[in-house]
Amino acid sequence: MSTERFDCHYCKESLLGNKYVMKEDTQYCTKCYENLFSNCCEVCSLPIGCNCKDCHWHEQCFKCAKCSRPLVEKPFAAKDEQLLCTECYSHEYSSKCSTCKKTIMPGSRKMEYKGNSWHETCFLCHRCQQPIGTKSFIPKDNGYFCVSCFEKQFAYQCCACKKAITTGGVTYNDKPWHRECFLCIGCKKQLSGQRFTSRENYPYCLDCFSNLYAKKCVGCTKPITSLAGAKYISFEERQWHSECFTCMQCSVSLVGRGFLTQRDDILCTDCGREK
Repeated sequence: MSTERFDCHYCKESLLGNKYVMKEDTQYCTKCYENLFSNCCEVCSLPIGCNCKDCHWHEQCFKCAKCSRPLVEKPFAAKDEQLLCTECYSHEYSSKCSTCKKTIMPGSRKMEYKGNSWHETCFLCHRCQQPIGTKSFIPKDNGYFCVSCFEKQFAYQCCACKKAITTGGVTYNDKPWHRECFLCIGCKKQLSGQRFTSRENYPYCLDCFSNLYAKKCVGCTKPITSLAGAKYISFEERQWHSECFTCMQCSVSLVGRGFLTQRDDILCTDCGREK
């Protein structure tokens, strides 16, 4: 009675009484399996035994490329295809804290600004000495300030609302204003970027100033102002817009011409003679 054979699929050697490895329902002796399917060690390039099918290093080869310290079950980092223990990696590649000058270890939180690095707990406001963390900050004179401290120490205070001016602003009579706080004293319209004038140190838009203080044209009764470059005629304490200085009879312009007066009326010489 014959016994059924149980051989290695590749080399055909009998597996009876020997170790073997199954792969996709096919049996292989350990030597054939290692030659055919095992990963090669990334360090020594020799096959890794079938006891560790998914490994890429022999345990004895898995060590720091700088100090040769074993890395099995230890934290490590990779750089330029080399494995390094955290100490060697930090010494070679990690940045130094600009405040305490110590190495910023891989994986720890850090702050970076214009090529400098800090431990998160070392990046402090220059005034209150509290960690800035992920909050906004403002650089000033080789120091860094949280927004609140910067406003207290450096920012101008708006003379209208008394709050800090952090961006932009307007200066009037040597006093600082927020753009949105610099308003016409009459109609409260924003004056930033607009033409305006003043009276008794109060700012006015041109319309309000004209309505409040400008003399009125005898012809049209509207304000006369030279602020916008308008020309006008003045005679015996009366004023006219240039375009309104016309003969009351025939409406001809009297600018640059002789004229006659009849009570409150002004007339060209022709109409005056007819009267």
